[in-house]
Amino acid sequence: MRPPSHIDDAVVLEWAWSDSPFGDIPYTQGGIAAVIHGLALCQYEGSSEVYRFSCDSQWECQQDQVYDSIATAKEQLPEQYRHAPIHWNVA
Repeated sequence: MRPPSHIDDAVVLEWAWSDSPFGDIPYTQGGIAAVIHGLALCQYEGSSEVYRFSCDSQWECQQDQVYDSIATAKEQLPEQYRHAPIHWNVA
């Protein structure tokens, strides 16, 4: 499923989607807080930083992380989001 052009007001540069989740975000006390189906590499206007947004099935951001480049964001993707193959698409 293709993402919107912007997530949390940041422009989507690259994205990946999986019907079977990439992974999940656990609650501190146990259990699952969110299931991640979408990954988006985004950038805010006027910023050089790249954000990785981990999104639910509706492209709602559930977790983010900032990086200095797209390459670094891809290289440092947390292990928890590697349960399904990742195929990046240019927005």
